[in-house]
Amino acid sequence: MTHDLIVFAEDWGGLPSSTQHLIKQLSKTRKIVWVNSIGLRRPTFNLHDIKRLWHKLSASKVDKNSLDPAERSSGKDFHIINPRTLPAPRCRAARYIAVRLLLAQIKPVIKKAGLNSPILWTSLPTAVDLAGHLNESALVYYCGDDFSGLAGVDHDTVVKRENELRGKADLILAASRHLQYSFPVSRTHLLTHGVDYSLFSTPAARAKDLPDDGRNIAGFYGSISKWLNIELLRNTIKRMPHWHFVFIGKVVVDVSRINCFENVCFLGERPHQQLPSYSQHWTASLLPFLDNAQIQACNPLKLTEYLAAGSPIICTSFPAIEPYRGLVQTANNSDAMVEALSASEHLHDLAFFPDVLRSKVVNKSWEARAAEVSKWLEAL
Repeated sequence: MTHDLIVFAEDWGGLPSSTQHLIKQLSKTRKIVWVNSIGLRRPTFNLHDIKRLWHKLSASKVDKNSLDPAERSSGKDFHIINPRTLPAPRCRAARYIAVRLLLAQIKPVIKKAGLNSPILWTSLPTAVDLAGHLNESALVYYCGDDFSGLAGVDHDTVVKRENELRGKADLILAASRHLQYSFPVSRTHLLTHGVDYSLFSTPAARAKDLPDDGRNIAGFYGSISKWLNIELLRNTIKRMPHWHFVFIGKVVVDVSRINCFENVCFLGERPHQQLPSYSQHWTASLLPFLDNAQIQACNPLKLTEYLAAGSPIICTSFPAIEPYRGLVQTANNSDAMVEALSASEHLHDLAFFPDVLRSKVVNKSWEARAAEVSKWLEAL
């Protein structure tokens, strides 16, 4: 039997997450009801939260058949719900109210969609309160982050909900070894990230806004957040005026200490489909992270995407790079980073080097990952 899915995760359509990649593939053979984010923290009265609240309130409640037709191989429905609820409720009364609000919005959609023996899939610990209320046949928790160390969440509340999930989930999927060891062995599978191999390995035209004055380029894309090692970047950049340093993504941390350099540019956010036109053409791809609990547990999507793009990779040390030791250069201080950047100039000129990197991820497509997940789901 093929189970349909009720999915609680982030808002559909933002920067593609591992959950979105997996569900996009799984939707080819099953119906999906996707519930946009119900929150991991209580909102505050800052501009960002007010804008997000307005977007939530003004969005239509249900968006049917929301996948691009080119991304679907069947007539199965894909319903997206924009829920209105209490984010990350703490007390019992608030949790009760939040559940009732959500059920009133979700149950009619599930009924109309005609789901077949649905499985409740959650990538958010706060969705545990819905377990047992949606006539689901099983509960799956996909854990992609260490929520106890993740920035921007109510840690106490979220960790408590995750502990409840740990006991209730029939199947737990962990994105890294570090996360896997946090859960019961008998119910947990390791599910490292896949990659859109075709997108990142197929030659793409050079982005027009990449610097083009003959200097080498070190690039990074992703959230410009507090897990980036700004001090390491600053100490490296000021020693490498003959290189450009390009950052793509939303800036949510103070970058004035590096943005002051002439050879640094922040290009803002770019659609996921456009990223190969940058990463294939810069000289080195960067993963310059701080050493903290979040990074120790992470398995960044961009690592496999960088490998598929084929440019030399320089990163600080963290567990997820272990399978690629010898292919990626590690640099935990500016001396090592400068040396690695210099070496990247030569690696980038080796015609065979991109194929060496790509060979490590050619069999790690999201289609392959989803096929593995599908077997686990149907065994429930």
